[in-house]
Amino acid sequence: MKNMKHALLWVGIYAIGMAFLESAVVVYLRNMFYPDGFTFPIVQLNSQIAITEVLREVATVLMLVSVGVLVTKKASERFAYFIYAFAIWDIFYYIFLYFLMGWPQSLLDWDILFLIPVTWFGPVISPVLIAFMMIVLAVSIIYFNQKFDKVKISAIEWGLFTSGSVIVILSWIWDTVLYVINHFSFSKLADIKLGELIKSFSLDYVPEHFPWLIYFFGFSFIVTGIVHFFRRHLRIVNSWRK
Repeated sequence: MKNMKHALLWVGIYAIGMAFLESAVVVYLRNMFYPDGFTFPIVQLNSQIAITEVLREVATVLMLVSVGVLVTKKASERFAYFIYAFAIWDIFYYIFLYFLMGWPQSLLDWDILFLIPVTWFGPVISPVLIAFMMIVLAVSIIYFNQKFDKVKISAIEWGLFTSGSVIVILSWIWDTVLYVINHFSFSKLADIKLGELIKSFSLDYVPEHFPWLIYFFGFSFIVTGIVHFFRRHLRIVNSWRK
């Protein structure tokens, strides 16, 4: 248990450090491209900066995965430390932005969440809620790994986590997809160049409606998976005590 607390502490510190670096980059970018404050539609970035931003996000994920791989040899724990680091990083990213820039002013402020494979949009609270659930799941996996030799996530639980995550991601790209469908015919989409599509998108797109129903449908799958995982392993612990 002591090793668990020690590892959680240092992985958390690492993730917080990463969060500050990430928020610092955003401060620089917003001062360059949004001197009057961040608003939609988004500013069209030149190709060099756009590619750099995408690669930066890939590098961030690789760094978070590497933490889990280095901390432990158990597959389930590696996954747990990865999502734990990801969640801490995500939460503190917004905390640092608030203290550095006074943004977000509200948890309902819209943000650009991710750029791969398309741009994800959503209110700040939507990734933050997922991050808290990731912490709960990660700590549960690590805790029960202290009790058993090897903790496994069941097929049902993987199904709930995977389907829930896909649905939540769908909610984040839903408005993007609707914009494209409403502004471009299928025949035009087949002919239009990617650069022209991105230019049109950046000049005109303003997110308006977040599909909360879709989001909470996916969110409920994730919560159900966490509850199922926790109760299943708690029953095993209780059976050992009898």
